[in-house]
Amino acid sequence: MAELGKYNKLTIIREVDFGVYLDAGEGVEILMPSRYLPSEYHIGDTVNVFVYRDSEDRLIATTETPFAQVGDFVFLEVAGVSAFGAFLNWGLLKDLFVPHKEQKAKMQQGGKYLVYIYIDEETDRITASAKIDRYISKEKPPYKPGDKVDLLIYQFSDLGYKAIVDNRYGGILYEDEIFRHLPIGTKTTGYIKQVREDFKIDLLLDEPGYGKVEGVSEKIVDYLEANDGYLPLNDKSPAEDIYQTFGISKKTFKKALGDLYKRRLITIEQEGVRKTKN
Repeated sequence: MAELGKYNKLTIIREVDFGVYLDAGEGVEILMPSRYLPSEYHIGDTVNVFVYRDSEDRLIATTETPFAQVGDFVFLEVAGVSAFGAFLNWGLLKDLFVPHKEQKAKMQQGGKYLVYIYIDEETDRITASAKIDRYISKEKPPYKPGDKVDLLIYQFSDLGYKAIVDNRYGGILYEDEIFRHLPIGTKTTGYIKQVREDFKIDLLLDEPGYGKVEGVSEKIVDYLEANDGYLPLNDKSPAEDIYQTFGISKKTFKKALGDLYKRRLITIEQEGVRKTKN
């Protein structure tokens, strides 16, 4: 049976004036309206389609690409509100519904909110919820320190930035370890610092370990050689200036300077760093 709210590879089984019907399995046929048909097609062809319900609650197949699918956390904009809830623009002809009971605070038209997309068991409709804590996995994350992960930044707290990790788990980037501004809604990559005993995840933006420092050391040497042996940054420089120049945290930059200094490749001056003559 085709999965509602997800992409499916379905077979064209018959043609009608207003489109074609696709075999969804278990004797179910799903309409694919004419406007979504490719320029050339034949009975028996397999098509990759997204399955959802139209305004009359009928199953529809589309080749349009929604911004997200069932099982995803995503920031979406409110296209409209009604007495029953809010409607989000998610890239399809029919907007995505958020009932009042699934809103943390009353949604406003034009506002953007983080939601989780799921199938409502009572109505069998694709629905969204802003109460995301209930959908973040409470299972033990299968990570080890240094693992690379995908992050969605969704909230700023007293400790730092909260993030959705790999579209499933919750994690935090601590404010004193962040070297650049992260607007809410930012998608980026990060690294696992540790999985705590309570299964919560501490995150890093920088790749941990000496390998990272070694690579930064090479970048600093390259910069010095291209700029008459001088870099107008040192271990006292603002983190923002360091990030703009090398795209790294101040902590990593300081480790790389220490590495170069121990190897007698640089001298550290009051306003910057200079390459040694040897």
